[in-house]
Amino acid sequence: MNSICDMLGIKYPIFQGGMAWVANHAIAAAVSEAGGLGIIAAGNAPADWLRQEIRACKKITEKPFGVNVMLLSPYADEVAKVVAEEGVKVVTTGAGNPGKYMDLWKEKGMKVIPVVPSVAIAKRMEKGGADAVIAEGCESGGHIGELTTMVLVPQVVDAVNIPVIAAGGIADGRGFAATMLLGANAVQLGTRFLVAKECAVHEAYKERVLKATDIDTVVTGRSTGHPVRGLRNQLTRSYLQLEKAGTDLNELEQLGAGALYKAVVEGNVMHGAVMAGQSAGLVTKQQTSREIIEELMQELKEVMQLKMQQLDQEFYNL
Repeated sequence: MNSICDMLGIKYPIFQGGMAWVANHAIAAAVSEAGGLGIIAAGNAPADWLRQEIRACKKITEKPFGVNVMLLSPYADEVAKVVAEEGVKVVTTGAGNPGKYMDLWKEKGMKVIPVVPSVAIAKRMEKGGADAVIAEGCESGGHIGELTTMVLVPQVVDAVNIPVIAAGGIADGRGFAATMLLGANAVQLGTRFLVAKECAVHEAYKERVLKATDIDTVVTGRSTGHPVRGLRNQLTRSYLQLEKAGTDLNELEQLGAGALYKAVVEGNVMHGAVMAGQSAGLVTKQQTSREIIEELMQELKEVMQLKMQQLDQEFYNL
């Protein structure tokens, strides 16, 4: 148990990332049942869809779970009301400032945990009433910032007085342990849960992640101000060529329109957006969510015990 576990009523300090088109009620419920915090991703979906997903999740688990609200969604206002009406315990937010919804959520006793890419935004979220922040490094899949997890997490930890969840590039107990030593209270994993057996993404997507190497991800969209990390394919090659040629923003947006759906649902891993983080090279097998979480915790324990033994021996040798 730590501050995050105590705050949210979960067994292990492990969050499942709120991945649009990926994180539905099935994976969220499975992660929560296994002791972590499962998260349903609202993405750009309408409020009615989200309400159905929340209720479906409640039928499977009585454990706490969260919803990720994408604040740039055209349905953000309606989605914010739905999570309050449905009694969701935790809300994580991305792509904007959740300030306009804070009073509504706080009145319902909800915990609000924004994703932040920098110290300045983390401090702003704390001042605005956030209960914790997710410091997400650029190693993560999907929309990213500029700083790596290694440098972002300790600086955010030093800057705020609320719990910090580390995200980006974490896929095993070694990464888990490293972020704990940097001062994080918990971790959030996305790419590792992409291949969970309860995850509804197309099998071709999962296979592409499992076959990925350390250099298989690439960032597109830097010229637009909205960089996105995913696995290399024909879509990323075409996109990068157009970016290099200075193509108009509207044309770039047209190329990316519907690309995530194409990969996640249709399994088109050549022309769809196969969003995944740099940790994909560490993901080598499909497991249940429970197996993933239990393995992470066992690896964390082994890594920390080994490191303590090494430090004791080194101290003795002095």
